[in-house]
Amino acid sequence: MARAVNVFASELSAIADGVRGERLLERAPETKLRSAVWELDPGAASGEYHLHHATEELLVVLRGTPTLRTPAGERRLAEGDVVHFATGPEGAHRILNRSDGVARYLMVASHIPLDVIEYPDKHEVLVWTAAESPQSGEPLFIVHDLAAGSAD
Repeated sequence: MARAVNVFASELSAIADGVRGERLLERAPETKLRSAVWELDPGAASGEYHLHHATEELLVVLRGTPTLRTPAGERRLAEGDVVHFATGPEGAHRILNRSDGVARYLMVASHIPLDVIEYPDKHEVLVWTAAESPQSGEPLFIVHDLAAGSAD
């Protein structure tokens, strides 16, 4: 029987100043669908503006009026709004809270065992794998600074 989790009752852990989150329904590594609930205090923002090359994401606003940054610009979201982030440059996004109240949202992602994540504002690329590297015995998590030039 699948375990149920309530997105409104979940206790969230501090992640950064003004940011709380909790991954929901911990899954086996081979499971593709992941989810998390996030809260942003007024003035806080999610991680850096980014895009995925292999992971689609879906955001559902549960409470508040966060601001969404995409390649098309910024727009304020309302409770109940649902936004899909496609893979590639058109799916780039960041969530900011420019309101006076707490913003709470659910993020659902379709992870596959390999993803490349770009951070356009930082000129960085992150490579992530779920599978362990035969060389290190650990999953890969590599950050490359594009501004520094190509890696050898």
